[in-house]
Amino acid sequence: MASEEASTIADSRSRGISQSLGVILLLALTVCLASIVAVGAGAWTLEPAGPTATFELSADGDSAAIVIEHLAGDDIDVETLSVTIAINGTELAAQPPVPFVGARGFDGAPDGPFNAKSDSTWTAGERAGVSIAGTNRPTLTAGDSVTVTLAVDDRQVATLETTAS
Repeated sequence: MASEEASTIADSRSRGISQSLGVILLLALTVCLASIVAVGAGAWTLEPAGPTATFELSADGDSAAIVIEHLAGDDIDVETLSVTIAINGTELAAQPPVPFVGARGFDGAPDGPFNAKSDSTWTAGERAGVSIAGTNRPTLTAGDSVTVTLAVDDRQVATLETTAS
């Protein structure tokens, strides 16, 4: 009978340990799931996405002209647009401060919506262009690789590449 009591006491102790272990495992699982949800919620942003649009880039090495055509997509507010031009991987010393009429590093007034005197909304079908001055570095010549990055409110909209003709 004493051995039966000892066996019953051992069974109740191991059941108690099993229940405690189950509770600890359940708490650990809850903490892990809560961490995953917290990380996921922290990565979720409520900021509106920037505009999406399709563009085509052309560059003429003889006239040092760069033209970008807005092919399709959202209208672009040029007042919030930044344009970065690189030739053979090197950014121009003076970037176009769109919109503008006369700017250091560029010849004359730009075309289309890059011109401060035109409508500041760049819509599909419109072309915008600049002529790089010979004083801007690096200079543009035929065969050069040209990369133009367009960003609205510091959100990249497009990166365009072409070879100057």
